[in-house]
Amino acid sequence: MKKINSSKNIIIAIIIVVIVVFLVSVSSTNRNKSKEVGLVQSLTNDVTATVDKVVAFPFKAINNGVHSVSNLFSTYDDNERLKRRLDEYVQLESENQTHKQEVKELKEQLSLNETISSYDKVNAAVISRSPDTWQDILIINRGTKNGIDVDMPVLGNKGLIGRVLSANAHSAKVELLTSTNKNTNHFPVMLSPEGEAETYGLMEEYSEEEEAFVVRQFKSLEGVKVGDKVTTSGLGKTSPRGLLVGEVKKIKDSKFGLNKEVYVKPASSMYDISVVTVVQRAIESDE
Repeated sequence: MKKINSSKNIIIAIIIVVIVVFLVSVSSTNRNKSKEVGLVQSLTNDVTATVDKVVAFPFKAINNGVHSVSNLFSTYDDNERLKRRLDEYVQLESENQTHKQEVKELKEQLSLNETISSYDKVNAAVISRSPDTWQDILIINRGTKNGIDVDMPVLGNKGLIGRVLSANAHSAKVELLTSTNKNTNHFPVMLSPEGEAETYGLMEEYSEEEEAFVVRQFKSLEGVKVGDKVTTSGLGKTSPRGLLVGEVKKIKDSKFGLNKEVYVKPASSMYDISVVTVVQRAIESDE
């Protein structure tokens, strides 16, 4: 029974093929004879077009899907490349700003060195500054091999910032003037009021509230005014004479009202420090 059904199906398929071939042949013959499209040809064309659309549709859909997925991956790759380039640009911009700041600080340090040409000095870079002792200590990359010794004054980009606390062969520890250690951050300083004699005092502490050094023990403040320059006096063993400390910010009575205190605004930044100059001695010194 199955064989009979198979034979029938084959016969039907052959008949359909013969009919299609016949219709195509007739259509071609009529088309060659006349430019008008006959009913049979029109029907054949419509059937063929419909079959072509039905058969081609899934292939076109698959092809479109493949192109869409390909475009999606291509867009993703482009976005990733753009993100990487943007990250690189941000990094380069940050490095550029850092280099600009370093160049600015080096120029300021060079300018400062020109003003203290009468001293032997060593330039150094700050290599460490702990957050725990930010206001007290920093480490520089020069030491005894470079002539650095304990108690030598250290200058920032514009003026005095501290002294050498200890020195190793290739590094040294610098104690800043902002240190809370009141036993070691004292510097003898002087004021030179216009038209008046020089007056001397002692820098005793740093006021965080005023962001200024507090200088006491002046014998006289006659003629001293806000804006006057304050320099090292050279009276102690800790520093030579004439190193800029800052300028007078304000003058007020001490807590007990017995004498006056002079608040001195630092000439050099006490926070943003990357390059320093260590003053070894005056060139004309016999030491």
